[in-house]
Formats: sequence, C-alpha cells, structure tokens
Amino acid sequence: MATKRIADEPAFVLHRYDWSESSLILEVFTRRHGRQALVAKGAKRPSSNFRPVLLPLQPLRLSYSLSPDENAEIHTLKGADWVGGHIMPVGDALLSGYYLNELLMRLLARDDPHPGLFDAYAAVVRVLASEHGEALQPVLRAFELVLLREVGLLPALDAQTATLSPLRSQSHYVLVAEGGLREARAQDRGALPGAWWQALQAALEQEPPLAPTLLATAERAAELKPQLRALLHYHCGSLRTRQLMIDLQNL
Repeated sequence: MATKRIADEPAFVLHRYDWSESSLILEVFTRRHGRQALVAKGAKRPSSNFRPVLLPLQPLRLSYSLSPDENAEIHTLKGADWVGGHIMPVGDALLSGYYLNELLMRLLARDDPHPGLFDAYAAVVRVLASEHGEALQPVLRAFELVLLREVGLLPALDAQTATLSPLRSQSHYVLVAEGGLREARAQDRGALPGAWWQALQAALEQEPPLAPTLLATAERAAELKPQLRALLHYHCGSLRTRQLMIDLQNL
C-alpha cells in the first residue's frame, strides 16, 4: 500500500520536544488537518535543513507522510519551508504567543480541522509580530472568545445560560465558569450591559469572526479578562505560560 502524503500544508509549530539525540517530535497546527504530531528526523543535527525553520509563531508550509498504521498518532515530516511575512514576536508578545499555543494544545483534539480558527490564529500572530502593543490585550481576548466558541465551550451570549431568558439591554451580566452568562449580583466585578453581550454574540457569528470580535471587545478587554481567565482555567486547568507571565510581572 502506497504511503499517503500531505503536501504544501499551511502550519504553525505549537510545541516541540526531544525524541532522540538527533530528532524532534512536533505538535503542529495545520489549516486543513488540525493538530498533528510529526517526527522530524535529524532536525537537531547542525546540518539539518529543518533546524532553522521549525520555530514557533512562524508561518510554514509542511509536507509529511501519514503512518501506514491507522491507529498511529505520529506521522513523519518530509519537508518544511518558511513562508515569511513577519519577524518573530519579542517580549510580552512572544510570551502571549506561547500562551496561545498552550491554549491550542489543551483545547484542540488531534485530526480535528478548524480552518477558520487557523486563519484567526495566523492573523493574531501577525499582530503579535507587529509593534502595535496597544492591540495586545484586545486581540488576545478576541482570540480566546473565537477559540472557545469554535470548540463548543462558549455559551450563547444573547441569553442567560441557565434559563435561556433573553437579555435586557440595560441590565448587567457576567460570564461565570460554572454557570455561563447570568445576571450580575452586587459582588460581581466586570459586569457588562446586556446590549453589549448581544453585540458581542452578533460579532462572533460573522464570518470570519476575529475582526468584528476584536472591534466589539476593544474597549471592554479589562472587564472581560478575569471572566475569560476563569472560564479557561475551568476547562484547561493551570497554564504554565500564564504563571510565567505573572511571575515576570512580579519581579
């Protein structure tokens, strides 16, 4: 039986770890095939063509052969080319990129394609590589929302989750990890008006959703951050990159 080969596949490296003295296992996010695990044989050798290419937060085109074992989860990398277009993010933007990679590793199953999410991720990486630091927090919040909705973990934001009651425009609501969207109580922080939640839901329903969601969240990123943080922690547990960012801020 001929080995099936995937060619010229848009991809990003999410994570890499040692497989042997000379090879790496890569976790990659591909546009047409979702998250994949690939072995890059000889990638650690100084003479390897893979060595300068297989970097995170860089747009790549990959070719790989599928394992003949249908139950195998790791395939073999055959070629990798850097697409170019932007430089590596630095500083806070670099840490933010690693944070997004960890979210994708935690929330995406292998072999589950999400081409729209891939395009949103690629757009966010371009922002991270730019010098628009003021866009960092809004674009992270927008991507978190798009990701959570894409994998089915974000409730509808135009109704109360428990009762399905429509939101009242002037009343305030909060997004809580265990109960979804509910009416705010006196002790709740970051509550936002129903009209805003409805507008955010409408933005998420547009195709593609990232740009309209970014516009909707731009002035509310600070209020959204703790609510999305709690929701992501509920589904992902503690994230190493988030703790690293907190530790660096406390130095």
